[in-house]
Amino acid sequence: MLSAQQLHVRGRRDPLLPATSLQVSRGELLLVSGERQDHRTALALVLSGRMKAGTGSVSWDGHRETRRVRSASALVDAPGVNEPERHLSVRDLVTEDLALIPRRYRGALLSNPWLKVNSFGDIADQWIEQLDPLRRLELLTALALANPHTDLLVVDSPDRHTADPADWLPRLEQLASDAGRPLAVAATVGALPQSWSGPFASIGNDAQRTAAATADPQNETDVAAEDLADARERELEIEDAK
Repeated sequence: MLSAQQLHVRGRRDPLLPATSLQVSRGELLLVSGERQDHRTALALVLSGRMKAGTGSVSWDGHRETRRVRSASALVDAPGVNEPERHLSVRDLVTEDLALIPRRYRGALLSNPWLKVNSFGDIADQWIEQLDPLRRLELLTALALANPHTDLLVVDSPDRHTADPADWLPRLEQLASDAGRPLAVAATVGALPQSWSGPFASIGNDAQRTAAATADPQNETDVAAEDLADARERELEIEDAK
């Protein structure tokens, strides 16, 4: 289970992430709404262990070490961090992403066999910008799950690509409820779909409780836009086997 308590990240002028608490278990999809894209991306980064909060805590199965959270999670399609570049072909993206899997789990994964086995051969030569929202999400989540140790998916703003929840919501529900590999799935969204009746939270839902703590400068971390750039650099690093 992923548990986040009173997460807060301070920005230069206003919070990069207002205080937020939530939890999501394996086999469950949690939607977290927030109007601002920077808030949604900051939350996705913290929940996946790619950024440390100034205050608050994140734990995975009771472990609070950032490394444990990061190793169990995959961050999917975060703007300015790891969203695929528009000029890439699907084949090139697959080659790059498979190379990021730690060597001890990678085996002989090659792009062409992977595309065929995972039923993406028909789009291998298309540009990323040509993919419809559903096919894009199917591809990115399949790549995230190429690492067999991924148990937590954190998907950043899938609704920014489409106004129709049918283009992303069923895919995330399917991944969370897969009996063969039950995942904890958290997705940040601009607004909850009207049809959604499952677990949800909102960014800033714990803001008042932590106002006193964040008023003390000694307890604040001055995090601004460059931290998102740092997170992108860290996300693209190839992890060596240990």
